[in-house]
Amino acid sequence: MFAPAPLFRHAGITVAACLLIATALTALGQGLWDVNLAYSLAIGLISWLSIDLLRLRWRESDDIPWPRGMRGMAVVPLGIAAGLILGNPLGSFYVQQLHPELPAAARPSLWLPLAITMATSIAMSWGFYVVGKSRNLQMQAEQAQRQAAEARLSLLQAQLEPHMLFNTLANLRVLITTDAPRAEQMLDHLIAYLRATLAGSRHGTHSLASEFALLADYLALMQIRMGDRLSYGLHLPAELAELPVPTLLLQPLVENSIRHGLEPQLAGGHIAVQAGMLDDRHLLLSVHDNGLGLPALPGQPPSGFGFGLQQIRERLASRYGSAARFDLTADSAGGTRACIVLPLKSQP
Repeated sequence: MFAPAPLFRHAGITVAACLLIATALTALGQGLWDVNLAYSLAIGLISWLSIDLLRLRWRESDDIPWPRGMRGMAVVPLGIAAGLILGNPLGSFYVQQLHPELPAAARPSLWLPLAITMATSIAMSWGFYVVGKSRNLQMQAEQAQRQAAEARLSLLQAQLEPHMLFNTLANLRVLITTDAPRAEQMLDHLIAYLRATLAGSRHGTHSLASEFALLADYLALMQIRMGDRLSYGLHLPAELAELPVPTLLLQPLVENSIRHGLEPQLAGGHIAVQAGMLDDRHLLLSVHDNGLGLPALPGQPPSGFGFGLQQIRERLASRYGSAARFDLTADSAGGTRACIVLPLKSQP
């Protein structure tokens, strides 16, 4: 697809080069500065426009907008010829209109502008080609990085979903032997949860409303098992419901809060999941519980404590780079607070 930005950039560079050429000719005693500038702009801009239009017309692809083979070799000579043939009369017209008193001998000689035009056009065309090819290689490298990141995200999600499923099935197995009716309810919630998860797992992201709906299903599963020992609140402002987030982003945090914060307590506890705006450009997601808090020895967490957190950090780094942030802190009133900051506009 044609993009006008490179043409405008090339035009600006060409005008700057014409100014330098006119200054150099004047310094060498080749006439008045404005006359040299008129010739230089006429020849230079026509040469530039001819070269750019020819390379775009004959290009084989949008990736490297420069023709190959003989056409590629002919672009610059044809552009220079067009600049000299059409630009020289324009320069002469300028002299006739604004400096009629100048004799023909006072006009710039043809050989020096020709040599400067050829050298400058060749150098600039080569520079434009090298820059364009370098940008194309950079785009290919960035695309390869995005594809690698997407593959890594798929792998991380494939690791995360069985981890959650195995934990839930283990809990269900225990409940079947102790309370069959509640186990049946739990199984119904699990089926609904897996159905929604299957739809979301086919995409790297889904809406924040879908993420909260999955959390509601998961917490309903856990509440069947824990009963009155677990209470929770989900707070999602309506204006944020359609914002995209990675699938199953918050579930590991909720699972850690239950397993390592609330379950070890006899009284259980409360989990609050909230979404809000940190500022105009960043979304803030938080999971807060009033459980036991962080392990006393951060370097030696309980079994399974760090798995979900590692997945979150790696997924955020792969998708958002340094634009996202994840913090896990001990709350001053007891319990743990996990916060995720996401940019509103990301690069997948």
